[in-house]
Amino acid sequence: MLNIFKDGLRRTREALQGRFDQLFTKNEIDEEFFEELEEVLISADVGVETSMKIIAQLQQQLRDARVKETAQAREMLKELLVNIMDGDEPALLSHASSPPTVFLVLGVNGVGKTTTIAKLAYSYRTEGKNVLMAAGDTFRAAAIEQLEEWSKVVGAGIIKHQTGGDPSAVIYDAVSAAVARKTDLVLCDTAGRLHTRANLVEEIKKVYRVIDRALPGAPHEILLVLDATTGQNGIAQAQYFQQAVPLTGIILTKLDGTARGGIVVAVKDITGIPVKLVGLGEKKEDLQRFDPSLFAEALLG
Repeated sequence: MLNIFKDGLRRTREALQGRFDQLFTKNEIDEEFFEELEEVLISADVGVETSMKIIAQLQQQLRDARVKETAQAREMLKELLVNIMDGDEPALLSHASSPPTVFLVLGVNGVGKTTTIAKLAYSYRTEGKNVLMAAGDTFRAAAIEQLEEWSKVVGAGIIKHQTGGDPSAVIYDAVSAAVARKTDLVLCDTAGRLHTRANLVEEIKKVYRVIDRALPGAPHEILLVLDATTGQNGIAQAQYFQQAVPLTGIILTKLDGTARGGIVVAVKDITGIPVKLVGLGEKKEDLQRFDPSLFAEALLG
């Protein structure tokens, strides 16, 4: 599993490994050490606010433990990063108390939302679960057709209406069908853009209410898909979608395509939403459960 993360984070590692190695082989921990560490963290897309917090906590821990060796400081930094990313949040829900388990998947256009839903479907199909996908992005051209093609590839069912139709109606029909069929999992696609931001927020709120009407207590997971290559802009997107619904997790796509994987740390620290899945490649097998310890090890070595 560590190798999967190392391979997926290759660009990040290539960009940062030398700088971390150089920093943590210094003879002493002084003010210059912390200034350089801050610079490396910010360049890794950890962000100014989170980087400053990490530095302050590391300085305090080093003082308390009377640590002077940089090798020990490296291990303490790893632990700090893991604590920020981990928290006490539950892992991705595998099943509700009775089927179906409903995932509502959100995200702006272009983040890879529809492909991510297909990868999720594939992952659960390989576990032997029945999966139904709801083509709720009725506004984007070809979104329904794209999801329909994926349904054939991964062996999942699909509920769809016409382009331009009511997304809530599609998703209501999908959840109702899943209840009747005792389907294990429903994956609901949604629009990523409407005429105004206010319209999009209201549409998402409506979908959320409709799912609960079709199956009280659902959706069980509300997942936001973010593109790792957009960096700090992803945090703004998370805060925006939080206005509409209580997000339970983040799926960070294209993590293999950025040299600044520190966005994983920043998004959890700033928004409080845990990263639950990461996309580490193009293939349908490349969506991985996120492991903070493996991530920190792959990042810092």
